Amino acid sequence: MVSLKQELSENSYPGRGIVIGRSEDGKSAVTAYFIMGRSSNSRNRVFVKEGEGIRTQAFDPSKLEDPSLIIYAPVRVLGNDTIVTNGDQTDTIYDGMASGETFEQSLRCREFEPDGPNYTPRISGLMHVEGGKYDFTMSILKSNDGDPDCCNRYTFAYDNPKAGEGRFIHTYIGDGNPLPSFAGEPTKVDVSGNIDSFTEMVWNALNEDNKVSLFVRFIDIATGTYETRIVNKNQ
Repeated sequence: MVSLKQELSENSYPGRGIVIGRSEDGKSAVTAYFIMGRSSNSRNRVFVKEGEGIRTQAFDPSKLEDPSLIIYAPVRVLGNDTIVTNGDQTDTIYDGMASGETFEQSLRCREFEPDGPNYTPRISGLMHVEGGKYDFTMSILKSNDGDPDCCNRYTFAYDNPKAGEGRFIHTYIGDGNPLPSFAGEPTKVDVSGNIDSFTEMVWNALNEDNKVSLFVRFIDIATGTYETRIVNKNQ
């Protein structure tokens, strides 16, 4: 297990990232989702609440250029399931699971983003909290080392996660041209503190120039109730 703070602070551009795990006291299912941006279009965003989830929205609508890959609902809730993704595949998973498909099956019709030469991976997470039990699943759909003719699909499932432990998956290994895609298993990271201290740690560890927005949710495993924090650089 590595320090989440260190993982974030040592990478100037992890892109978009999902952390899922269990709180230090063992009582809460935890997720964090952040977005970063290098272009003015990517940086011109905020997270806003929508139903039980959130949506990205242009901070200054007059400066919005191409909305296709930057305006979407990163978080939606379907019964006992919380879906967290870096794109409009949130809706794909929601609709697929609502019609009886599994998380993995619902993503079979999707692949990485059509933004060559980066071919940004689609990263997704699913948290299931029911009857005092908790498990989560993560997925990444990525090009074959930059070759868009092949989509590599990876799914990682975690039953009964340990207190104070989480998994971190993000779109890019670091900055570059083209941007190098995340590789390997989601990184095992520490999850410490309460919702406010955890939110503060993640936000402060992200690169000051590139960070845009952060969403954090703690779900009480015993009751299913939750608390949410949203931080936007654009105020």
